[in-house]
Amino acid sequence: MPVKIGRHRVGPGSRAVVVAEAGVNHDGSLEAALALVDAAADAGADVVKFQVFRADALATATAAAATYQRTTGHAKQREMLRRLELSDADLARIRNHCRARGIEFLATPFSPADVDRLVALGVPGLKIASTDLNNTPLLRRAAQAGLPVIVSTGAATAEEIEAAVRRFEQWGLKERLVLLHCVSGYPTPTSAANLGAIAALGRLARVPVGFSDHTTSVAIAGWAVAAGACLLEKHFTLDRTRTGPDHAMSLEPADLSAYVAAAREAEVALGTGRLGMTPLEREVRAVARKSIVSACRIAAGTRVTPEMLTIKRPGGGVPPDEFDAVVGRRAERDIPEDTVIEWGMLA
Repeated sequence: MPVKIGRHRVGPGSRAVVVAEAGVNHDGSLEAALALVDAAADAGADVVKFQVFRADALATATAAAATYQRTTGHAKQREMLRRLELSDADLARIRNHCRARGIEFLATPFSPADVDRLVALGVPGLKIASTDLNNTPLLRRAAQAGLPVIVSTGAATAEEIEAAVRRFEQWGLKERLVLLHCVSGYPTPTSAANLGAIAALGRLARVPVGFSDHTTSVAIAGWAVAAGACLLEKHFTLDRTRTGPDHAMSLEPADLSAYVAAAREAEVALGTGRLGMTPLEREVRAVARKSIVSACRIAAGTRVTPEMLTIKRPGGGVPPDEFDAVVGRRAERDIPEDTVIEWGMLA
């Protein structure tokens, strides 16, 4: 059953929802955050997503920054995170700008208090990061909000994913749950994307499944849609050369636009999935299919033998699968050599 995120439906049968992940690529600047909203809207994304946290509540004073985060010049996470915080006033401005640009606003909370901040803003859903897949207090607060919840599954075992799904089921939220296949590599090589896990995750959880994409590929959007992704989440930035934890693994606006286009092209290519001839094929069928054709002159009254027949283009006459039904019939009239056989020629 599809999950509704604002005006968008996430699930099989609906077009893939593209979430442009601004994350912390605003570098703590409200102006940059608003520009990211503009870039996401201009690229054709359906949703733009940020991250909401208080640095002191997210990391201890001694928590080391990951290798990819040290481009900020900070060895500790808390130092880095403090300059990336957004105030409630900032978030309200961003939300209002999203409304003005016609794009949905989402954010990832990192604590129960952050969930409350987002609920107060009137967000249409919540996104839980892979790092919090087993964070029961946060998941519980997200469930209590009564909103759709999108959960990434990077670096998780199958058992951890099953446990998280069971929690949401116990809390009566499974029908509003979306899971995202994710590989927590920053960036993730395309060879490690494991898109086959999208279908496996769907079979495991029986909920809509998407792809949280940490590759730097553009084409992978189409591949993920073809693999069954109902939602795509992709980091983007205004400038990949900027100093910051996520800029280098993000797409710039032009590539984000191409990413959205790749997803849409894949959807068109997938078509309806129904078997049968399409209107496009009718002309080709008429000229490329074959008919039963006389291999020699067949005199009127002659009983037709296999040696008198061959199979040639065009179609439109007696089709080749009626070959055995033609053999043994009598010619109603003289049939010249190389003539397409029609039923009216036979008795």
